[in-house]
Amino acid sequence: MTTAPQPVDPPQPLWSPGEDRIARAQVTRFHAWAAERHGAPAPVPGDPVAGYAALHRWSVERTEPFWQAVTEWCDVRFSTPYERVLADAAMPGARWFPGATLNYAEHALRTAEDPARADEPALLHVDETHEPVPVTWAVLRGQVGALAAELRRLGVRPGDRISGYLPNIPQAVVALLATAAVGGVWTSCAPDFGARSVLDRFQQVEPTVLFTVDGYHYGGKRHERADVVGELRAGLPTLRAVVHIPLLGTPAPEGALEWDALTAHPTEPVFEQLPFDHPLWVLYSSGTTGLPKAIVQSQGGILVEHLKQLALHCDLGPGDRFFWYTSTGWMMWNFLVSGLLVGSTVVLYDGSPGHPDTAAQWRIAERTGATLFGTSAAYVMACRKAGVRPGRDFDLSRVQCVATTGSPLPPDGFRWIHDEFHQEAGGDMWIASVSGGTDVCSCFAGAVPTLPVYIGELQAPCLGTDLQAWDAQGKPVVDEVGELVVTAPMPSMPLHFWNDPDGSRYHDSYFEMFPGVWRHGDWITLTSRGTVVIHGRSDSTLNRQGVRMGSADIYEAVERLPEIRESLVIGVERPDGGYWMPLFVHLAPGASLDDALLDRIKRTIREQLSPRHVPDEVIEVPAIPHTLTGKRIEVPVKRLLQGAPLEKAVNPGSVDNAELLGFYEQLARERG
Repeated sequence: MTTAPQPVDPPQPLWSPGEDRIARAQVTRFHAWAAERHGAPAPVPGDPVAGYAALHRWSVERTEPFWQAVTEWCDVRFSTPYERVLADAAMPGARWFPGATLNYAEHALRTAEDPARADEPALLHVDETHEPVPVTWAVLRGQVGALAAELRRLGVRPGDRISGYLPNIPQAVVALLATAAVGGVWTSCAPDFGARSVLDRFQQVEPTVLFTVDGYHYGGKRHERADVVGELRAGLPTLRAVVHIPLLGTPAPEGALEWDALTAHPTEPVFEQLPFDHPLWVLYSSGTTGLPKAIVQSQGGILVEHLKQLALHCDLGPGDRFFWYTSTGWMMWNFLVSGLLVGSTVVLYDGSPGHPDTAAQWRIAERTGATLFGTSAAYVMACRKAGVRPGRDFDLSRVQCVATTGSPLPPDGFRWIHDEFHQEAGGDMWIASVSGGTDVCSCFAGAVPTLPVYIGELQAPCLGTDLQAWDAQGKPVVDEVGELVVTAPMPSMPLHFWNDPDGSRYHDSYFEMFPGVWRHGDWITLTSRGTVVIHGRSDSTLNRQGVRMGSADIYEAVERLPEIRESLVIGVERPDGGYWMPLFVHLAPGASLDDALLDRIKRTIREQLSPRHVPDEVIEVPAIPHTLTGKRIEVPVKRLLQGAPLEKAVNPGSVDNAELLGFYEQLARERG
């Protein structure tokens, strides 16, 4: 006699929002308003899960009414009206809001028009002293106006590229907004990037103005960058002006303009009215080959996508203080600056995430009164490991949400945050693990203030994002691992890549596997409860704390060393949420991987690329495996290191020397 299988109890939420939080959430009010004005399904009384599912379904099935509703709810100022919301839904190449003109910076600074708020802080700048310094809305608007006028005097016209080699400081925000005001195209790198890494990015877009610092402080140390700035000036022949920001107090180099002189006289900004699809900025995301992809996103697309994300998903508005640990080289900095769009005060932290101790970010949240605290999953796990007690040791009573991105937050991370705030501080802490990409400068799935939180899961796909998991045949799957795809356009998807005239690189990056459908390169599971689980990259792109890096950058740097014949770098997501990035090196005859060579490898990568590119371990191998056409085998080695058996990881007949793969399989066993 066989026994019928026992039903498995569904998992219980770690946290559920209270009735008060649900009632006051902007997404709740938006839902009722959109049902009344735009044909959205009515909210489901007493069932926010069913209500959000219905709203999401409407947002992806009725694309035009949804995005029209977002622009009205968020009061988007179109200086000329649009002909229709989505004129062409084909991907790539969707056409949003044709005929409309607007300006991103005008929206970011409109809070300053309110006399009651003009003297409130728009920015709170914090360095490693952890003492916040405010920049009011009126001061920010006046500085942007002054700098925009100077850019025009320098001959900057709509479409010209303006670059910043800057840390996360108020001047970077002013420079971005002034660029947007005149219709220029902003692009930035953090000053921990070496000259070669920056030039690989900026040389593609040929900037006319470069904003730089003389150095920065990090980890309690002073880092001078005058030499790097000199290399950048020499390597960017299109520059008409260089603007010097003396963060370390050194005088401007010859021929450079002084920041203070350009911004000394507050000016009412003039905002160029631009087509919806006019470029706003260029972000960089590395694939597995070639130069970093120079991703161009639009003024209007970013504006409406970020308004939706910040207002409806992050539940931010006037009175909120928005902190996210980031640098100007990561899309989260651009997203953070967009907090100004909803009237929130943006907290800029320039410094090490763990200086003078691991608790640094929590201390900043306390001292700035942050209401949304954004960080990386890696930081959360480091705090747990170090025994940091934020709920006990800091007054974080204003924090309404702890949000994480960069990599999936492991289950222990969810439990740790919950226990810290619920048991220690008696709080009601919403934990939002979110996932998106530089490619859209937004989230595909994550924060919803009205939904429960389950351990190890993102709350739901975002509104307006037709997120699905597909199997290899292109069929949607539920409760199974599949490729993350987006089957309808989002406004913030790239207009194009810079220097990709026929669009082939853009097409190959996202649309090669499933024509007409965005395939992002992540493994995900969509659960039957409507939640989302992110499992990591489905390709070999390296992903350190949310910053995607190309293996090609590392190969180019390392293989210039005469002792290195060839190399292979792999990024491996671990079940505990960790990330292991080993570099395998095949040495030239007579070379030895001694401490001196090891040090030179790491120093080369650190100086030519960035500290983030330095591998966790350098391992000597007898040779590097290739396909029969001579390409390094990255994905199969990654699968082997994640524990897949050889026969599942690779077809041995497609490898030039299948015996080499046994080395990696054995290494995976040993590391267990």
